Amino acid sequence: QVQLVESGGGLVQAGGSLRLSCAASGRTFSNYAMGWFRQAPGKEREFVAVISWSGNRQNYADSVKGRFTISRDNAKNTVYLQMNSLKPEDTAVYYCAAPSRPFTTAQAMGAYDSWGQGTQVTVSS
Repeated sequence: QVQLVESGGGLVQAGGSLRLSCAASGRTFSNYAMGWFRQAPGKEREFVAVISWSGNRQNYADSVKGRFTISRDNAKNTVYLQMNSLKPEDTAVYYCAAPSRPFTTAQAMGAYDSWGQGTQVTVSS
């Protein structure tokens, strides 16, 4: 597995922006896609975004399309999630994750075997 540590969460007003970071260590980072998931209180963890190992392909949940951008810097072993136009419904703990197989961009949680501890994002109305 790869070790993942998220940072950048916090409290922001609706319409504001926040940038999350996920630092990775362990197995080879550049060969793996990286995903972002989130979990709100009382709800199941859900897919947010995924980026391929090269960064050339990204996929997003419909709820965040046009507002969130996932990116990565393989030289720094870091993946980012830029969140703009934040809404109260974006409030959740955000997790980054790495899949068990390289060269994939799966969106299902079951495809991921490494998870960070999460970072809290709270959007006030």
